Amino acid sequence: MPPTSADHTAFAAQALARVRAHSPLVQCLTNSVVTGFTANVLLALGASPAMVDIPGEAGPFAEVASGVLVNLGTPHAEQRSAMIEAAQAAGSAGTAWVLDPVAVGALPVRTALARELLELRPTVVRGNASEIIALAGAGGGGRGVDSSDGVEEAEETARRLADETGGVVAVSGPVDLVTDGTRTARIANGDALLTRVTGGGCALGAVMAAYAAVDEDRFASTVAAVTAYTVAAELAAKQASGPGSFAVAFLDALAALRESDIVGRAAVS
Repeated sequence: MPPTSADHTAFAAQALARVRAHSPLVQCLTNSVVTGFTANVLLALGASPAMVDIPGEAGPFAEVASGVLVNLGTPHAEQRSAMIEAAQAAGSAGTAWVLDPVAVGALPVRTALARELLELRPTVVRGNASEIIALAGAGGGGRGVDSSDGVEEAEETARRLADETGGVVAVSGPVDLVTDGTRTARIANGDALLTRVTGGGCALGAVMAAYAAVDEDRFASTVAAVTAYTVAAELAAKQASGPGSFAVAFLDALAALRESDIVGRAAVS
């Protein structure tokens, strides 16, 4: 039987406790715009961030990290080399790693890099609908980091991409979609203020890496990561008057998030 909404919700609540109990060490090769916010999100959740992103260090660190995020937001030359190094090392060591192909499609350098990284079989690919479609070679990308496609338009492409990589694909949008090619879940939590804070999507990739580090079922762990993240966004939005106060409230909401919050608010189908 496929997992039910109650199954997903129960798993998400338990996964939050496991992340806090194990405090996974998440190596983040991410963009310069969001480094601090990503680290703070991981710390608030109970994980441990490490921004190790230079050649010669990225590979050895990926071998000992609990999980790895590779985010293509600002891929300067040295970081591009470190990303390949880290992804190769993570694959060899069996370390879960997340690929976030930011703004692929129209921009040639990151698009070529994303496809090279895709061949290294990421554990999870996370992006908006246009990024997922472009990564699969089925579209030209969105408007910079903004999607010009809807989540439902990317569903079939996401399933094919998951089949090709043997991993999980997560498509972010008003209703998030997660698939491993066979199983598919939709998470209808969150708040629009999350899209008005720089790093809101990028930090989610790091959270997915933290969750993948503590569970072997990476489909279930990715659903759990998205659920916790978006439930926290809803709770933060209740306290915020705008994007600035939301960013602070979101970190507080992640730190204060309880299993009962997930059970009471999760909208997973």
